[in-house]
Amino acid sequence: MKKLFYSAFGYMVIGVLSGLFYREFTKGKDFAGTTQLSIVHTHLLTLGFIVLLIVLILEKLFTLSDSKLFNWFFWTYNAGLVLTASIMVVHGILQVDGVTEVSAAIPGIAGLGHIFLSTGMVLLFLALRTRLFGANAKHDAGTPAALTA
Repeated sequence: MKKLFYSAFGYMVIGVLSGLFYREFTKGKDFAGTTQLSIVHTHLLTLGFIVLLIVLILEKLFTLSDSKLFNWFFWTYNAGLVLTASIMVVHGILQVDGVTEVSAAIPGIAGLGHIFLSTGMVLLFLALRTRLFGANAKHDAGTPAALTA
């Protein structure tokens, strides 16, 4: 549970700082166009901070970490988010610096990050399914009856 809490907190901090970086970097370069930097902070805040807070709540309710798939979800999802956000920053900096032709590796790496994110989400649902409906699914006395049916 601690790794979810600290990961969500880390993404919140990095998300806010990436928004600050976007504003100051583009202002410092007198850049007025569109850039990938403008959406890095929303990706980090939504996919990192908010999603992991929701997973933290699910962990508290259903002990998701008891599923063998949970660690696979956690590391795959985080690798995908870090990879996606990192390549967005690289691409955004290149856009602000006026580079119009980028290597095919940039969208390829971004696509790989999105594949990891999607795989992580599937693993999350599989882990949730095993905790909700698996043969060994246990519900403590504090779990509302509506959630155990």
